Amino acid sequence: MENNHITIDINEGLTLTQNKNGLTFGSDAYLLAAFTQTLPLTAGGKAIADLGSGTGIIPLLCAEKKRFSEIYAVEIQESFAELIRINAEQNHFSDIIKPICADIRNVKAITLGREVDVVTANPPYMKADAGKRNEHDEKYIARHEVYGEISDFCACARRILKHGGKFLTVWRPDRLEDLMVALRENGLEPKRQIFVCAHPKAEPSMVLTEAIKGANPGMRVTRPLFLADSAENYINNIQSDDARAIYDNCSFAKFFEL
Repeated sequence: MENNHITIDINEGLTLTQNKNGLTFGSDAYLLAAFTQTLPLTAGGKAIADLGSGTGIIPLLCAEKKRFSEIYAVEIQESFAELIRINAEQNHFSDIIKPICADIRNVKAITLGREVDVVTANPPYMKADAGKRNEHDEKYIARHEVYGEISDFCACARRILKHGGKFLTVWRPDRLEDLMVALRENGLEPKRQIFVCAHPKAEPSMVLTEAIKGANPGMRVTRPLFLADSAENYINNIQSDDARAIYDNCSFAKFFEL
């Protein structure tokens, strides 16, 4: 393995090989994977596509939970598409996870060979000209809208989803209006949102959104998810009961039961 790769043990007994020059596994990806299991959705036996899949962490978590029979991991960078293949193989999911090296702006249902039931995306959240240029292209591409804006991710989801299929994404609250406009323009009706905060006195740092292709208007904004019960607990990595239940089960089911 190349020197810029590192292999670690992560949640759910999985092993993840990462590129040290790219983005590493974080809470946004894990929460999005957990968001694929909500009370109204029992996805076993269905197909999912993860757009901008990186190392394939969301497909790995979904495969481990046996939620989907086919998982398409779409990634534009060849080096990361290869990491997805490696991660699928070393975790024994090569028969379920299918890496696809492609630009999401060109991906259609025919690219996958079918329409899918669910699409996930943890897209780049910074405009191409925003912030300091990362030293490594891999990290810059993962963070900045170099190969597609949020509207492109929504358009791709529209093209590959079945009617009534779900698009699940994690996004930045300070750019929420861009997401909402892009969803509506692509016939993806937002149905549920969860704002995620570090603790009760912190502003939201991310927002999880569920949209349904072809649905009627009407959205539910749930209670916020606090990752910790206080700023001190957050600093000391002491999770709230809600966060612990989500991380223990890779699922929002208990969160929605309350």
